Amino acid sequence: MIITMCGSTRFKDEFLSAQKELTLEGHIVISVGCFGHSDPDPRITAGKEMLDAMHLKKIDMADAIYVVNVGGYIGSSTKREIEYAEKHGKLIIFHEEPKPQEM
Repeated sequence: MIITMCGSTRFKDEFLSAQKELTLEGHIVISVGCFGHSDPDPRITAGKEMLDAMHLKKIDMADAIYVVNVGGYIGSSTKREIEYAEKHGKLIIFHEEPKPQEM
C-alpha cells in the first residue's frame, strides 16, 4: 500500500518512528519534506501555501493516509487533509484512536 503521512510537523519523532514502522511492514511511505516546527528555514514559512498544495498531491498518489495525532491533536491543516482524503476515497489510519470531538 502507498501511504501518505499527515499531521502536525511538531511531532517529528513520531513521524519518523511511524514512517520506519510502516516501511518495515512493506508499505511505500510518502512523508513531509520539511518539519516546519523544528526547522528555522524561512523558506518553509514563505512557501507554506505551495507546500500545503503539494501535500494534497501526495495524498492523491496514495491509497491511504496515516495521521500522526499525538495526544489527539489534529490541527486545521490536518483536518483539511483528512477531509480531502475522505472525499477522494482514501483509507484513513490514525496513530492514536481519535475521540469523537477531534473529528
